[in-house]
Amino acid sequence: MEMFQLPELPYPLHGLEPVLSKEMVDLHYNKHHRGYVANLNTFMDKYQEAKEKKDLSSLIILQSSIQFHGGGHWNHSFFWTCLAPSSQGGGVMTKGPLFQAIEKDFGSFDRFYEKFIMDASGVFGSGWCWLGYNPFTKHLEIVTTQNHGTLGEKRLVPLLVVDVWEHAYYLKYKNLRSDYLKSLWTIINWSAVEGRFIKSVI
Repeated sequence: MEMFQLPELPYPLHGLEPVLSKEMVDLHYNKHHRGYVANLNTFMDKYQEAKEKKDLSSLIILQSSIQFHGGGHWNHSFFWTCLAPSSQGGGVMTKGPLFQAIEKDFGSFDRFYEKFIMDASGVFGSGWCWLGYNPFTKHLEIVTTQNHGTLGEKRLVPLLVVDVWEHAYYLKYKNLRSDYLKSLWTIINWSAVEGRFIKSVI
């Protein structure tokens, strides 16, 4: 049995239309995400073999591939839960604890939105834009990571992530990344994001 599995989407492939078409989600989920899972399992098998042989050189070399494909798998699995169809509350932000924390840390929700879109638009090449909670400073932070870097590397609790690799949006939005980001904002699963925030501050 494979160590890692492709998680089920929390909605049908067409559930995020018109923001993300069925074709876009199918390509992203069934090709790209599935590919990261398959490659991760392959490299984990090789790592186990090298570990049994006490082949330190191979163990060191394999770590970068495991980190890349493992990050791709983890980030995508988290990304899918950050979205929701409009019919299921996607895009709806209530003025609860998360909204209040955003206003406190960013000045207003509009300023938070502008900064998030600006930072996500400005990711050089491929990467991710996150909203995380810093358990040490007790503040929210917007952070970007390159390629498949995870927020755990920054010692932040992940609350929200947006994929800004070209494969996430190019099929419909071409080179207009900011248009993709603004459209994606209308299907953010704020209920799930707030749930994570509440758990992180308890």
